[in-house]
Amino acid sequence: MATRGIFDTERFVTGEAVEIDLPAASLPLRMVSGLVDLLVVALGVGVLLLVLPLELFVADQALGQAFTIALLALVMAGLPVTLETLLHGRTVGKLVMGLRTVREDTGPIGLRHATIRALAGTVELWATFGGLALLVAATNEKARRIGDLLAGTYVVRDRTRLRLEHPPPPSPGLAAWARTADIGVLPDALVVAARQFLVRAGQLTPPARASTGAGLADAVLERVAPPPPAGAVAEDVLAAVLAERRRRDEERLDRADTLRARVLRGP
Repeated sequence: MATRGIFDTERFVTGEAVEIDLPAASLPLRMVSGLVDLLVVALGVGVLLLVLPLELFVADQALGQAFTIALLALVMAGLPVTLETLLHGRTVGKLVMGLRTVREDTGPIGLRHATIRALAGTVELWATFGGLALLVAATNEKARRIGDLLAGTYVVRDRTRLRLEHPPPPSPGLAAWARTADIGVLPDALVVAARQFLVRAGQLTPPARASTGAGLADAVLERVAPPPPAGAVAEDVLAAVLAERRRRDEERLDRADTLRARVLRGP
């Protein structure tokens, strides 16, 4: 099976289910988030109506209709699109509840995804008072409404901590090579993908394990010099590079802690 998303710094999926486990938000959490958003909109509209000269809109019917249309467009589409685009999948309600909208591959959504969700929401949320969205969300595992299905998104619990198991230790021969190698900056998504692959390699089919390991090793070795000894296994290379990277990070942090303690202690 072909892998996907191995080299994309915004993706956390390597294919064959080697991915970070971002738990989908439950339907009750999404409902509370939606109610918070609705309350914020109601308060905003109320303040707007208090500030604006309503008698002007009452006197001029055309102006009143234009104002109503503009207000509905802002509330139904403009506001959610703007918030989800600028806040990377969050609205006020999602911020309060610790939720976030992501792509199916767990990457951040963009303007296109936010627009599709908002346009679909004008029907499933506003036209049916949320009934259609509730019905659809209750019938699928990730509580996705129609807008999510069309945009290829779902809502996750953003405050969940990732629990990453330590990958297997490297072989002594490759550990010696990695200790003297020049390891460049590795993208976070690539490091996470490599860690997840090493932890879950035993769960993959042999062809998927071989192809995914080779792809990840090639991506890592583009940033490592010199290359590993001839005949090195891709999984051993990944384990050696990640272990050495961790060792160097720990040494750097220890030096920083020592320097900080020395400065704070003073002469």
